[in-house]
Amino acid sequence: MQLIQKAKEIFERFFGKVENLSLMQSDKEYFTNYINFAFGESFIKANLKERDYFLIVIASTLASGGRNEFSIFVKTAIKNNIKPVEIKETIYQATPYIGFSKVLDFLILCNNIFKEAGVAIPLESQDVTIRSNHRKEKGREIQDTIFGKTNITKMIESTPKDKAFINDFLSANCFGDYYTRKGLDLKTRELLTLVYLISHGGLENQTRAHIQGNLNMGQSRKELLNVIAALIPYIGYPKALNALNLLDDIKK
Repeated sequence: MQLIQKAKEIFERFFGKVENLSLMQSDKEYFTNYINFAFGESFIKANLKERDYFLIVIASTLASGGRNEFSIFVKTAIKNNIKPVEIKETIYQATPYIGFSKVLDFLILCNNIFKEAGVAIPLESQDVTIRSNHRKEKGREIQDTIFGKTNITKMIESTPKDKAFINDFLSANCFGDYYTRKGLDLKTRELLTLVYLISHGGLENQTRAHIQGNLNMGQSRKELLNVIAALIPYIGYPKALNALNLLDDIKK
């Protein structure tokens, strides 16, 4: 199998000479197939801005536990002038969806990569909500923006009293602590959330809700299809097909 010239050009623009990579020595057929598909078909079909492509792959590899590919994409994102604050905020944004224990491993990986690349840490604070300034109310405002005030009110009012704590946690922590942060705009945060859910897999209710949230935030069906196309090399076909089916459930 030969490398497709266009795939080779795109890959080398980001990652350097193919011939210098160890996998081209040990597993040439396998790695050639990956490059041809990921950059000769998937990347071209997706037609995303480079900044968006790097952020969604970083988010996807984090959610699916791909430490090596995560590290490669963080290093390459820095070399391709993706802002360190956007990379770091992509990682932070994963926490309410993937969980602290898993995100911590990738946060440490990122910090080590930043140090090696000469990126000074800690980065400038992006926090705008502290416990004394209505983080739950600010989070609720963002929920209303993404999902519609009527829908959120209905959800809260229909929740049994013994489960009401989860609505407070969602407003204050999930949305108040994370979505309010600077460094990434709200539309990008909601897109990354969908990437986490798709890449994790098995979260149909949440994925469906955040597909609708993305549509509400101005993403088109075509744009979401392109994001799924970009993710296929990193999540595989079952998760991608599930995401496509869930997208078809939504009428917008």
